[in-house]
Amino acid sequence: MGCGKTTVGLLLSQKLAWKFIDLDEQIEQAEGATIAEMFARAGEAAFRKKEREVLGRILQETAQASGRVVALGGGTFAQPQNFELLERWGATTIWLECPVEVLLLRCALMTHRPLFRDEASFRQLYQERLPFYQRAACTVHTGQSDPEEVVSQVLAAPALKGVVCRG
Repeated sequence: MGCGKTTVGLLLSQKLAWKFIDLDEQIEQAEGATIAEMFARAGEAAFRKKEREVLGRILQETAQASGRVVALGGGTFAQPQNFELLERWGATTIWLECPVEVLLLRCALMTHRPLFRDEASFRQLYQERLPFYQRAACTVHTGQSDPEEVVSQVLAAPALKGVVCRG
């Protein structure tokens, strides 16, 4: 949450001439409601179920098409079933590692984040998710970096060399 997944993902997809997909947007379209509304109406468990379903569809479609860049929601990767789906479909995963202080500054003004309530709960959520994020195939350190610089770091990452050539 707040690390720049959408901004970096869009730029990366443009550089690779791949399609960009934002998982959260796809879920909202499928449900006809915002994520905050889904959380309020049905709770996190129902949202995670829909998230897994939409992610599975995207991965299946991606396997039948040329390259795609998919921005996952902050909690997507922390769900073991989603991680298994990503591994099963051979997705190359990238963690945009950003200092928690920077994330706090970016998220503090966002009103559409159902899991961002206050600094203490945000820090706790970050610590809970950290071991999952660290399982990504590639880690790119962000923070105060320009999005174009982050994209350059992603493209230079060893874990992506084969992926980039395949596109």
